[in-house]
Amino acid sequence: MESRTFQVLEFPKILGALSGFAVSEPGVDACSAIRPYDTLAAVRRAGSLFDQAAAWVGESGFRMRPFPELGGIFPHLGSELAVLDQDALFALKIILDLARDARDSLTGFPDRGWDVLEEELFAYAWPQKTVSGIGRCLDAEGQIKDESSPDLLAVRQEIRSIHQRCTKRVKDFILQENMSAAMQDEFMTISSDRYVMPIKANYKNKTKGIIHDYSQTGETCYFEPLFLVETNNRLQELKREERAEEYKVLQYLTSLVRQEQDQVREAYDGLVTLDVLMAKVQLAAAYDGRTIYVEEEGAPKLLKARHPLLALTDESVHPVNIELLDDQKAMIVSGGNAGGKTVCLKTMGLIGLMVFSGLPVPVAEGSSLPMWRDIFVIMGDEQSLEENVSTFTAQIQYLRRVWDMVDERSLFILDEFGAGTDPTQGAALAQAVIDSLMEKRATAFTATHFPALKAYAMATKGVRAASVLFDPNTKKPLFRLAYDQVGASIALDVAREHGLPSAILERAEKYLLLDGSDTSAVLDRLNAMAVKKEAELDAIEDERLRIEKKRANLEQKFEKERTRILKDVQTKAQEVVKQWKSERIGQKEARKKLHEARLRIEDVVPERKKDPVFSFSDIVPGQKVSYPAWNKSGTVLEINGKKKQAKVDIGGVAMWVKTEHLGPADKVATEASKPRAKTPSPSDLVVEIDLRGNRADEAISELERALDRALRKGAGKLEIVHGRGTGALRREVHEFLKHYPAVESFTLAPEDRGGDGMTEVTLK
Repeated sequence: MESRTFQVLEFPKILGALSGFAVSEPGVDACSAIRPYDTLAAVRRAGSLFDQAAAWVGESGFRMRPFPELGGIFPHLGSELAVLDQDALFALKIILDLARDARDSLTGFPDRGWDVLEEELFAYAWPQKTVSGIGRCLDAEGQIKDESSPDLLAVRQEIRSIHQRCTKRVKDFILQENMSAAMQDEFMTISSDRYVMPIKANYKNKTKGIIHDYSQTGETCYFEPLFLVETNNRLQELKREERAEEYKVLQYLTSLVRQEQDQVREAYDGLVTLDVLMAKVQLAAAYDGRTIYVEEEGAPKLLKARHPLLALTDESVHPVNIELLDDQKAMIVSGGNAGGKTVCLKTMGLIGLMVFSGLPVPVAEGSSLPMWRDIFVIMGDEQSLEENVSTFTAQIQYLRRVWDMVDERSLFILDEFGAGTDPTQGAALAQAVIDSLMEKRATAFTATHFPALKAYAMATKGVRAASVLFDPNTKKPLFRLAYDQVGASIALDVAREHGLPSAILERAEKYLLLDGSDTSAVLDRLNAMAVKKEAELDAIEDERLRIEKKRANLEQKFEKERTRILKDVQTKAQEVVKQWKSERIGQKEARKKLHEARLRIEDVVPERKKDPVFSFSDIVPGQKVSYPAWNKSGTVLEINGKKKQAKVDIGGVAMWVKTEHLGPADKVATEASKPRAKTPSPSDLVVEIDLRGNRADEAISELERALDRALRKGAGKLEIVHGRGTGALRREVHEFLKHYPAVESFTLAPEDRGGDGMTEVTLK
């Protein structure tokens, strides 16, 4: 894409604003170097990268910290003899610590599907040796730790021991020689890397020693007494040994960095990329920006678009919808001076550059752009007195130079093309250019004041006319577009507003009437109608938003109330079951209360989908079914064909339920855990029999018939409801089961399914 396009559309200013959000010098440089991508896949990947970064920042609260420039150390490592100094290693420590924090923060959200972000930032192998080595050898201030090597520790311990000995000897000397009056504030300091005594200059001859230096005022001299000379000499030897040991540590750390140079470089590059991403997130927050969908081809559609530079500096900038229909390739914008035509064209061009560069833009959701690989712009006064080039000539020269590069993947922006020559010829040339651009399948956006070009916009297929609106009363621009109409130029109104003498204006109006080409009255009428229509559309949109908000509030209140009622009914139902199990109420009363509870929640249970609901013909006795209203399952005991009801045992309590309120047996489990539904095999069939109320001999006969039926059906289990009572019936049933040849095992049911009131049998 041409560099001229970037300058005309002020793309560098956007990059400058983006750079202001970066926290590092390499991040600033990377922001300034951003350019549009060449392929649709790259543009979409950049959009996904931003969306995932914004989501991560929103959830984790991660924030970038400043980090130093590190690019210079990598060429330095090319030499095998090169050794990184403490500053370079400390800078590397800062970078790797920040990269690790970012890595840990992102991996803390494993289920978010931020694959593009992870791949872009952390796809490299972590330089663990370098991180561990630097962390062990450098402290938080970048100083080499004593523990970096045993020899360094020994040397530093001896240096500290010398300091303690010197301190004691100097104190003793001052007391013995009564030198306290000769001392300045401190009794010992270091000069030329040797321990010395700062004494007043007039006391320098009171004792033997070496004077190393004087203060700036000359009142203090730094005096090394003879008894410290040998100790200071030893200190110099130790300092040399310390520097040698520190150099060995630096050599060791440099070797680690050299071994993992590729990983270290990728970690650094990933951090620079992250700095740019964080800057994009902050840019989006500054003007409520977002990425938009980019397609291979199609019509541009920008909803509530604002010029990005204006949106950064003025929160009240007016948004505008800029869109072509599917069968249109050109837009011609007309209307009053200073009404926003050029801003509209610049907004389209600049947002296009930003979107193709992976930057968020200030538009509403639902916006989209086709993939333009080139954007050409003719805009502004490009005349040059030095080169003897007029505005019109400059436009023609640019058009000639780029014409062969224009194709169906191009956007061409023409602002007042042809305005620098005869209006009739300029308009004809502009029409011819737009015709030719549409033949090339390029997309064109044009602003004009030519009446002929306005008529062309209304009459030509594939061209959309648009007009900037202005207030019918004040003639002030409204910075909005009205489509499928043209607008008046209102040059005389603008001149009047800016103070042109009235005599000149009156003469201009007379000439306009004499010319017979004054269409301003008609266009003013069109403008007034368009303003009224836009106001009505705004009112409709406001009303729609109000109704949607009200509906959302009502749905929220309804859901809250429904949840409360369901919870209340469920609690009462559980209490009824507990009362029945504890035999405080009878079975009949329990069924009655549960039926009342079910009726209470029918009005607040959301309408169920029809696919899981049974028809009456689907239900047979012994079948396992679900009761979604309670999120419970049970077994069909019998059916009533006349009332279309089924008697269902739920947790040991039988109740009549309309068949349309029942569902498949696996519905409850599906809603709870969402497993993949399995087709039941015959062995999964469960048959249930209720023996309550029968004498022992009758119950055993009924049980034997039930076992026969279960075996004929191929059932794998039998559930026997015998009730609690005195336990006599349960004992008879168990005794019978012990000797029945088809029974593999049996046991009492769990407490939530009947406890000792029901026996579960596994059949062979």
